[in-house]
Amino acid sequence: MTLVNGSVINEHRRRQLMDLMAERQWDSILLYGQGWRKDYFRSLVNVNYSGPYAAAHLSRSGELIVWVTDPWDRDLIPGARELAGVFPAAAAIAGLELMETWMVTGSPVSATADVEELRRVKTPDEIEYLKQAAALADRGYQYFADTVAVGMREYELVAEVEGFLKSNGAEDNFMLIASGGTEVVGMKPPTDRKLRCGDSVITELTPCVNGYYAQICRSIVLGPPSTGQLKSFAIFHEAQQAAQDLIKPGIRASDAARAQNDVFRKYGYGDYTGSKYTRVRGHCLGLFPDETPHILEDIDYVLKENMVVLAHPNTFLPLAGYMVFGDSMLITASGNERLNTTERKLFVKEVE
Repeated sequence: MTLVNGSVINEHRRRQLMDLMAERQWDSILLYGQGWRKDYFRSLVNVNYSGPYAAAHLSRSGELIVWVTDPWDRDLIPGARELAGVFPAAAAIAGLELMETWMVTGSPVSATADVEELRRVKTPDEIEYLKQAAALADRGYQYFADTVAVGMREYELVAEVEGFLKSNGAEDNFMLIASGGTEVVGMKPPTDRKLRCGDSVITELTPCVNGYYAQICRSIVLGPPSTGQLKSFAIFHEAQQAAQDLIKPGIRASDAARAQNDVFRKYGYGDYTGSKYTRVRGHCLGLFPDETPHILEDIDYVLKENMVVLAHPNTFLPLAGYMVFGDSMLITASGNERLNTTERKLFVKEVE
């Protein structure tokens, strides 16, 4: 079924879901989406609906019924039905954990983990969307580096970059930022803090193209970088490179995390590799900006060809505070392909 704007039902994913239902002996599966997590729904019906909820109901016989909650979404999806009450009963639901109890009838099982596993290996079309998103992330970071200036407030900088990305085709953008020195312990939504000479300004940009997110992480210094900033970035660069050199099919997520953490340990900063200072050493990318599996030392998931992952040793170090550095990578048959082309350096912005 062809939809507006060239979007189509993901027939590859439909076949995978049919096989999954046969294997699990489910008579139907429901893919649920809400405002923040549209990814389960969009893995089969890739439409950016505007209502609060949507669902795709697929039976083992192959019948597909799409339910939406706002009338205008029916114009986007020919044949979609408007949902007035609870979602139709299904044997299994992907996104069940996100649903409110009143939405569900019967006793469905969770298909969330199964569908996430199917989504991890990307189709050629999905890879192309991710490459487009990575290219837009590169352009977005260049705009960020060109625009950032002493005296700007964080939210002013983010607003400028958001406007650039949206005007150049981004459907959405997940973005965090932080600025300052050794007092900075993590990224967050923008504040009204004014940027100062000597600040590290760190960000992750994650634009979305046709539902698919790619990310870039970079740090820039306003004015001449300090010795601590240069030393810190050198460690980050070495750590990220260690993971990038390692990642290929058959490597475990824990191996990629350990490769990064071992660099920090080598320089005496092993205390900063735990959860107190860092959340993850990377993650997968796709229809959600922070897909699983995460890159952590206790995640033994085996990476596969055609997964798209981000390796980033984002963390706090006492040398210069929190710093970020990372690129989106497509896992290939023999290794990986970096999707971002932005220069791999500590950016410096001259200050008059």
